[in-house]
Amino acid sequence: EELQLVQAAKGGDVSAFEDLVRRYDRNVFRIAQHITQNREDAEDVVQDAFLKAYENLKQFQGQSKFYTWLVRIAVNEALMKLRRRRPERMVSLDEDVKTEDDSLPREVADWSPNPEQQYSQAELHDILSRTIQGLPPSFRTVFVLRDVEGLSTEETAEALDLSIPAVKSRLLRARLQLRERLGRFFQKRNGGDGAK
Repeated sequence: EELQLVQAAKGGDVSAFEDLVRRYDRNVFRIAQHITQNREDAEDVVQDAFLKAYENLKQFQGQSKFYTWLVRIAVNEALMKLRRRRPERMVSLDEDVKTEDDSLPREVADWSPNPEQQYSQAELHDILSRTIQGLPPSFRTVFVLRDVEGLSTEETAEALDLSIPAVKSRLLRARLQLRERLGRFFQKRNGGDGAK
């Protein structure tokens, strides 16, 4: 059905493109908000991404899913928005992963007790969202596309114009950082030292 809508939109059917917008705008907004960490910027990114997709629809060859192509456009728009807004906060994509105390993570903190047993879903969601927002942009983007939005490794690589090993490496680093930060957070909240 997606391919039919794309073909119709390529043929000038505006309502077919509007159907594609309705189908994907919520997902694109979530991705943009995770990257920009700002609702207004995310709304701008969504508009810019769909406008750019519409203007370049004839260039879409169908070698990937339309959604993957659209995500690539949206990610690029979001990253450009970040660069314009906060050039001093950009992180090199090849930079080593460092923790807040400037060391490379060696061990992952103990997760016990299980956070879901102690906190409501809303609190847990808030904690996780803030922790994801604290990731470096290059790791956060890969994590959001793979683990939050459910894109495959191949689709993520294509959307970000990365190699599959680069996606896997960044995803692993993002997960390790999240695990470490969440572990430290829950240790502090529980007043424990992680010992059983």
